[in-house]
Amino acid sequence: MKEKWIPELDGLRALMIFMVSWYHIWQQSWLTPAVGSWSLDYLLRSGYVWVDGTVLLSAFLLYRPYARARMGGTALPDPRAFYRRRARKILPGYWFILALTLFGVCIPWRLYATPQFLVKDVATHLTFTFPFFYDTYVATPLGAACWTLAIETQAYALFPWVARASLRRPGRTCAALLTLCFGFRLWCLWSLKDFNMVVNQLINFLDVYVLGCLLAAAHERLAEKKRPAWAAWAATGVFLLAGWGLLRMLRVQAASSVYTAESGLAGWVGQLLGMERGSSNYPIIQRNQMLYRPVFAALFGALLLAAPRSVKPLRKLLGNRGTHFLAGISMNYYLIHQTVIVHMRRIGFPPSESEYPNQAGEQPWQLHYTLWAFGLSLVLAAAITYGVEKPVQRLLDRRAAGRSGTAGTGGPKAAPPGMKTGAERTDGPETVPGGAETVPETSANGASDGAAEKA
Repeated sequence: MKEKWIPELDGLRALMIFMVSWYHIWQQSWLTPAVGSWSLDYLLRSGYVWVDGTVLLSAFLLYRPYARARMGGTALPDPRAFYRRRARKILPGYWFILALTLFGVCIPWRLYATPQFLVKDVATHLTFTFPFFYDTYVATPLGAACWTLAIETQAYALFPWVARASLRRPGRTCAALLTLCFGFRLWCLWSLKDFNMVVNQLINFLDVYVLGCLLAAAHERLAEKKRPAWAAWAATGVFLLAGWGLLRMLRVQAASSVYTAESGLAGWVGQLLGMERGSSNYPIIQRNQMLYRPVFAALFGALLLAAPRSVKPLRKLLGNRGTHFLAGISMNYYLIHQTVIVHMRRIGFPPSESEYPNQAGEQPWQLHYTLWAFGLSLVLAAAITYGVEKPVQRLLDRRAAGRSGTAGTGGPKAAPPGMKTGAERTDGPETVPGGAETVPETSANGASDGAAEKA
């Protein structure tokens, strides 16, 4: 069964990453745009939520080959080929960005207090274990947004085996994963006051991964059925309704800044945990993230499932050459953008009249900073993608092809790691922009090193 590329997902991925990066840039500029009298403040304050959408999209695309194999009765994907493809995509750009940040920013600017922390930070970033330690997760100067790639890489290590288990015993596998996730989440809400080290661990995203896999199976089944003439309009309606629901929920999440005896589930949990009116907003934000994560995942899932089935103008808006280009550089854009925007503040670029131009609301500095932040991040991401990542991938492909050509002819071979089906152009870590659901304290000017970068 041939795997088809879904161009509409390029647009969704680009939108998700744009919103996360806008949130990070807003943390430094404090520029809150508006459309007439309609403030977009709530979109920026809740921008970290879009990371959940990228995790869902990744799970959806990773599970598609397994769903097709089950429907078509064909062989399951080879785990070794899966790991080669993931390493081929992740490591060239990621390693280059780590080296660029370390030798171009961290060491010259003496951002490490001790050599021991430098060694620990680099080692845990190379092994994708840095989210397990407070200093390497919250206070790292290596680019705080990398945590999303870390949890995705941890998920990749388990994915082929969990996916196979889900095909043999789908009900039990889903139940086990959801029990693990919700059990851990409830323990966090019951036992902890500070959720900084738990809100973004892999175990707290298992419900999002399960939903992504279920949506992939649903998508493959729907793709085999003939659609009636009204189906495109129905899908468009679902897309618009999900978009409206997402905006409403983003308002709710953005209102989490200070606990004010909320009503509903969030208020009940707040009272249960003994939170007082006016208490610190960071635990409230992260608590609500965990509470509302299934709701956001369902809304993102509705967008994902409806977009490829919607009317042609909407599909063209989401899937075109521009969104395909942005989706192609999205991983490197995500990995580099926060380092860029924090370093811009560190060196005072663009120049400002006041010491803290964001607090002073200085114009045109706020606008200029925002435009430069987006522009420089995009240019660097494109340069890394086409100047480093893709050349290294082509080199790896040639070496793999050379090895397969001299290995003999002992039975059927898996496709070389460089050969990708259409949908793989939008799968895996490319969908991971990362974000900043973690909201630690920042310095007064919003540009401090370490913990402020994690926001």
